[in-house]
Amino acid sequence: MIIYNVTINIDNDIHLEWLEWMRAIHIPEVMQTGCFIESKICKIIGDEETGINYAIQYTAQTMEHYDSYKANHSPSLQKKVTEKYPGKFVAFRTLLEVL
Repeated sequence: MIIYNVTINIDNDIHLEWLEWMRAIHIPEVMQTGCFIESKICKIIGDEETGINYAIQYTAQTMEHYDSYKANHSPSLQKKVTEKYPGKFVAFRTLLEVL
């Protein structure tokens, strides 16, 4: 299995609105692609000088499922986030293989 992990630092002043939007809109849209079998959102524990950190994890059964997401769905879904919260977050993505 493959875990697609998106780590996000979101501005303090909008993090609650962003979190609700992620739960109600964005994560369900990602899951509706059929590329992932599970998702979870985690708050990263720690003292941050700016923003709040979250890790959103999506589990794919195979690398092919992730590759399909990346090629066919990721650009448009990422664009929606960027347009809704311009300049309010920084994100980086990692892939993990479950052993």
